[in-house]
Amino acid sequence: MEKVRKTEAEWRAQLSPEEFYVTRQKGTERPFTGRYWDTTTAGIYRCVGCGTALFASDTKFDAGCGWPSYFTPLNPDNVREEQDVSHGMRRTEVLCNVCDAHLGHVFEDGPPPTGLRYCINSLSMTFEPEA
Repeated sequence: MEKVRKTEAEWRAQLSPEEFYVTRQKGTERPFTGRYWDTTTAGIYRCVGCGTALFASDTKFDAGCGWPSYFTPLNPDNVREEQDVSHGMRRTEVLCNVCDAHLGHVFEDGPPPTGLRYCINSLSMTFEPEA
């Protein structure tokens, strides 16, 4: 897997200001405002920074939290997890393993079969519907 590396100026030229804030500055969108939180169309969710396939629609579920939620990544090699101790709490951050974009966080309160909830910002993804 070849890493995608760009300068801050290159990322700013490619991404909207909101996408840059979320993916490069580890921001978050407000709940129930993202473009995919309630999407039910079949397809693949890709990284907005590099196009890497991240999540499939058949792993998406309504967690009631206002962000797109998935119980597993499409390919575990495409995402990376790191400890996040910001905001006075301990969480597990989820990043694109190809371009290091901040995607969201993963929690241990999801449905079977994994028991995980990948809580992902819509601004960190694009959506490719099934043909």
